[in-house]
Amino acid sequence: MLPQSPPLLLALMALLAPGPARSDDADDVPVTWVLLHVVQGQVGAGNYSYLRLSHEGRIVLRMRSLRGDADLYVSDRTPHPSFDDYELQAATCGQDQVFVPGHFRRPVGIGVYGHPSHRESEFEMRVYYDGAAQPTFGEAAYPDGSDPGPPPAPEDAPEEDSLLWTLLISLLKLVLEILF
Repeated sequence: MLPQSPPLLLALMALLAPGPARSDDADDVPVTWVLLHVVQGQVGAGNYSYLRLSHEGRIVLRMRSLRGDADLYVSDRTPHPSFDDYELQAATCGQDQVFVPGHFRRPVGIGVYGHPSHRESEFEMRVYYDGAAQPTFGEAAYPDGSDPGPPPAPEDAPEEDSLLWTLLISLLKLVLEILF
């Protein structure tokens, strides 16, 4: 027969037991980052889904593949960056992250590429304003050293327009596949 554990020992063990694992990356976001948008979408194998970024300042794009493997390409020279034409990229099998400098011309083109190893990739991208970023030479700075905070989010966010367009195209492809 096993000896009974005192209630205090059981309570202590319950407090020290690890909690449920979180798949959300909200815990490792610096307090100076302000969440501007959360964009979800899907992209077929070997295809691109394009978004536009209009927010000023240093922006952080964090994308994770919910299914498949989506890669991130960013450019201020072309609205349709690709793996052949880009300034910034993140192409890992895990979470992809890109820091868009404040001096990039707006709108910034964002390309999400669906890796051919998966028929379809589903992704979630979080767009953050980095409030801790100090202006570098050539960037606009406020003479009194103040930080006005993140630029206001426009009501017609370009990311949402692009996501809507992507979903509409996907739905049209599905209807055409069924008909033919």
